Amino acid sequence: MAFFADILAVPDRFQNSNDSQLRYGALGSLRLDPVVVLTAMAAVTQHLGLTSTRSTSHYQPFEVARSLATLDHLSAGRAGWNVVTSFQDAESRNFSRREQIPREKRYDRADEFLEVVHQLWDSWEDDALRFDRAAPLFAEPAKVHHIDHEGEWFSVRGPLNVPRPPQGYPVIVQAGASDRGRDFAAQWADVIFVSHDSLESAKDFYSEMKARVRKKGRDPASLKILPAATPLVGETQALAEEKNRLLQSLIDPVAGLSTLSYHLDVDLGQYPLDSALPDINVPGVKGHYDEVREATDRDKLTLRELGRRYGSRYEGDLVGTPEHVADGLERWFREGAADGFMIAAPYQPGGFEEFVRLVVPELQKRGLFRTAYSGQSLRDHLGLERPAHGAWRERATPRVDRKAA
Repeated sequence: MAFFADILAVPDRFQNSNDSQLRYGALGSLRLDPVVVLTAMAAVTQHLGLTSTRSTSHYQPFEVARSLATLDHLSAGRAGWNVVTSFQDAESRNFSRREQIPREKRYDRADEFLEVVHQLWDSWEDDALRFDRAAPLFAEPAKVHHIDHEGEWFSVRGPLNVPRPPQGYPVIVQAGASDRGRDFAAQWADVIFVSHDSLESAKDFYSEMKARVRKKGRDPASLKILPAATPLVGETQALAEEKNRLLQSLIDPVAGLSTLSYHLDVDLGQYPLDSALPDINVPGVKGHYDEVREATDRDKLTLRELGRRYGSRYEGDLVGTPEHVADGLERWFREGAADGFMIAAPYQPGGFEEFVRLVVPELQKRGLFRTAYSGQSLRDHLGLERPAHGAWRERATPRVDRKAA
């Protein structure tokens, strides 16, 4: 699966300026529309899953449902959606809002957004298309339905003007790490993307999320937890360590702190570089704060050191030979910290090419990675069932029908 994150603004949280983002080519300095990019990729790939971020804070359910259903059809069932709730005022100002939706309301909107999108995907029954030229009958009208949704955030009549996606629903990916975000993921997500600073915190998160899913009445195996991993691999340990030294020497701490400022929604430029990360009640992504808080407290990092580390995101178990990197990944998998990984590259495209050429064969030799595909869709690749028509209702939160009321 190729996973493209997205940002709807050039971040300006660090020192109230987008200078650092543009100067260092950092997190949000350039973001092509990921759905357009993935659509182009769909035409030249056969098995690769194609997952895009779309924000429930700024888009509308109809446009997201149609866009991702289209991608799922064009790719023969390989689309995924990374659901995010935006938190930056810089993004809001690009969508006719002066400030972001209040934190306590973002997931309320996201819950309703997910309900509407799933209703739209289900507005066509699986066998609605007939293609009967003799009748003539293109689609059976009785099998295409209005949804007539009236809620707190959205009023959508439907039906969608795209048939039900080949996967039933595109794969839902989510990365919320707050308590509300974790509950949302346990309710809706097929995949969780997460980052951790240690194996111990990853195992705690994995156990907690599987328990939350079970509490929601779902099979824990129906949620795949994929931590971020950024391997730095070399044919020898010495070569990998030399690469590491070279790359570390190129990292400006301000670039890492600029990205971290965006994630936390806190201007870290107001603090001296040689001071420690202060205790902060972050309005942004709690999971990233927990990760850097753990690293700072354990390793006694200054902001300068934290910026360098956050700008690289690779070290320890994942720097070394193919065997060494495979050992690290296998340990996380065997010890109950991951169902798989979201692999990032320290440099592109070489980092991906080296991982595929050097590490994947080692994982295959250990029986940890497929040697052939057993299905066509992204759900097949992830070991997820295709949802039946109407399956979304099992996950939806009961709410008042405001139109009926």
